[in-house]
Amino acid sequence: MFLFLSKVLDLLLAPLSWALLLWLVAGVVRRRRARLARGLSVLGTLVLYAFSSEPVAMGLMRATEAGAVTSLQPRVTYDAVIVLGGGLDPAATERAGVPEYNAAAERVLRGFELLREGKARQVLISGGSLDPRPEAVVEAEVLARQLQQWGIPADRIVQEGRSRNTRENALESARIVQERGWKSLLLVTSAAHMPRAAGCFAAVGLRPDTLPVDVRASNSPLRRMSWLPRAGALSVSTDALRELAGRVVYRLRGWTVE
Repeated sequence: MFLFLSKVLDLLLAPLSWALLLWLVAGVVRRRRARLARGLSVLGTLVLYAFSSEPVAMGLMRATEAGAVTSLQPRVTYDAVIVLGGGLDPAATERAGVPEYNAAAERVLRGFELLREGKARQVLISGGSLDPRPEAVVEAEVLARQLQQWGIPADRIVQEGRSRNTRENALESARIVQERGWKSLLLVTSAAHMPRAAGCFAAVGLRPDTLPVDVRASNSPLRRMSWLPRAGALSVSTDALRELAGRVVYRLRGWTVE
């Protein structure tokens, strides 16, 4: 039920959804309340325009990534690096028959680099599937095969393919960490996702060092950014709003701690 509600919340948190809803209401009341309809139409357009602009999108993403801190200890060889799923495009992977990635591909790439450089003895890939079909793509399995193709021995790779969200990532990872007796851990995930992920791991008794990747916020001054609407900026705004809302929901449920 929570997974279903989270998808509904994702839809409701999209600025495009807000704009469409405002335009829809404007169309419904247009004949009876023309002035209100015009106001709602203008408001919908302004909402879509604002969140499609680079300054608003980058401002939101900066706020989202602000809590992502790197605590990687260069001289430490970690027992395991925990790479959270979310960098694979399951539908495209199923169609193509080979791994297809999204904007968060740096998660598995950085995990690979850490293994190759000897910074971690093993990797724990945590990521399942929301698709209930038996033949559905399980991200941990795909990424494990990819790492082996890149030359990482199978005995250095641990898969966790049951988790469907960040809370379950933490729960399932904690179980495996306890079973294997790992002590030194490094958590790798996207910068925007790191504060919530680290909080979830802390809530289950794990406080790994952190290495945020997939940084999306620009360092350019906001005043120098373009106010022309862009689909890419709308996507960044939407992602930031969803992550910020996710933190609120997780905190209310007691799934994350500071």
